[in-house]
Amino acid sequence: MLTVGRVSVDLYPEQIGIALAEVRTFRKMLGGSATNVAVAAARLGRRSAVITKVGDDPFGPYVRQALRGFGVDPSRVGTDPTLRTPIVFCEIFPPDRFPLLFYRQPQAPDINLRPDDVDLDEVARVPIFWTTGTGLSAEPSRSTTLAALRARSGGITVHDLDHRPLFWSSPDEARELGREAVGLATVVVGNLSEVAVVVGDLPAEEAAEALLELGSETAIVKLGHEGVLARTREERVVAPPIEVEVVNGLGAGDAFGGALCHGLLAGWELERTIRFANAAGALVASRLGCADDMGTAEEIEALLAASS
Repeated sequence: MLTVGRVSVDLYPEQIGIALAEVRTFRKMLGGSATNVAVAAARLGRRSAVITKVGDDPFGPYVRQALRGFGVDPSRVGTDPTLRTPIVFCEIFPPDRFPLLFYRQPQAPDINLRPDDVDLDEVARVPIFWTTGTGLSAEPSRSTTLAALRARSGGITVHDLDHRPLFWSSPDEARELGREAVGLATVVVGNLSEVAVVVGDLPAEEAAEALLELGSETAIVKLGHEGVLARTREERVVAPPIEVEVVNGLGAGDAFGGALCHGLLAGWELERTIRFANAAGALVASRLGCADDMGTAEEIEALLAASS
């Protein structure tokens, strides 16, 4: 599988439940949504690679080394000669408050992805291709991501709505481009607030239906403590929530994404795929890290069995 989009170096506090100003030590880890999804899929045995860019700084080699260590092909990670590899700090207040502090100014290298950074022939051929809303938030990554989506001629194309308001110049722009991307994808995934950016503030069932009407074949709406809703034109699946002691919820969505891709590639029925992905997200929410703490198939299946 192939993902395209955000990468970062995450610096997460090792002291839980205190403000960033009071944190004494941090754990350095690989991050960024598209990068995390590729790592999660590799942890489940899938061949994966991420198209992204780092800066010409000491964190660039760290990103490539970390990817290689996780079994993700780093050969499509470019280097921007002037911009710096992004750093992300967070505060951890379980179970549901994890403020992020992004260092992506004046622009992150992954937003500087240009059309010639992407092999569109490869994009057209891969069995599954993953894009994100952040990749649409600014140029030149916006045009590059849309060109990649349009290049797809078969297989599974997943668009993660991945909406972060501070990356966008306006809600209207996010809505317009989000709707275009949904229409080019076969699977769309997001939480209810992210879906609302694209289709308006609707109940989950209506929101999923609206995503299908835009052209997606499968709509997945994550409902937090209420579980996950997945819809096709013929099928409806609800995966119930899985209770865990939450440590850091920031990596849960990306773990869900990697596991979702694993199930789609395996040809599993929709219900099995969504339940497995839901458990993968819950497992990572019980851990500090994102990429570094992605679950194995055995760990995810064990959590599913324990929660049934």
